[in-house]
Amino acid sequence: MNDNLHSPQRRLIELRIEHADLDSLIDGIVHRVPIDELMLRRLKKRRLALRDMIARLERMLDPPEPA
Repeated sequence: MNDNLHSPQRRLIELRIEHADLDSLIDGIVHRVPIDELMLRRLKKRRLALRDMIARLERMLDPPEPA
């Protein structure tokens, strides 16, 4: 059971949730006046890193078939 807590599939779900949370947070910050540009840049950088981690995990879990 403990193995399931650390499975790649579970990690993928957690990363997708965190990415969605960051999307919502970034949308909220964009509509604030004044905009905290530094925070916005940091959040977007984290969101991009999460997207890359998600893509790597997806490739690992479902590798492309050879041509």
